[in-house]
Amino acid sequence: MGISTSLATYWYFHLPNFVLAAVMYTMLGRVLLGLMVDADSPNYIWRFFCRITDPVVAAVAIVTPKVTPPVVIWLLSFVWLFWLRVALHYTLLLFNLAPRFGGAAS
Repeated sequence: MGISTSLATYWYFHLPNFVLAAVMYTMLGRVLLGLMVDADSPNYIWRFFCRITDPVVAAVAIVTPKVTPPVVIWLLSFVWLFWLRVALHYTLLLFNLAPRFGGAAS
């Protein structure tokens, strides 16, 4: 099975996984960039990272104690996104819907 066939066949796996990975690594970028710039910086890269990751940060902040510093909430958001990707993959494997490696039996 070729790459294009795999992408078309398993779009329900690849699309959510790609979006979750992009947001997850953008969150990590926000953490690292947050060490170098102010929270109200006019830097367009910082504003982009904040705009993309703010919905995830808001969701994680709901279940996190209010005294937690923002950088810790950002790191927890990264961890939650990682485990969400693992849960997606595991669920699709459980229902035999996830793509397999080339030599694996189906």
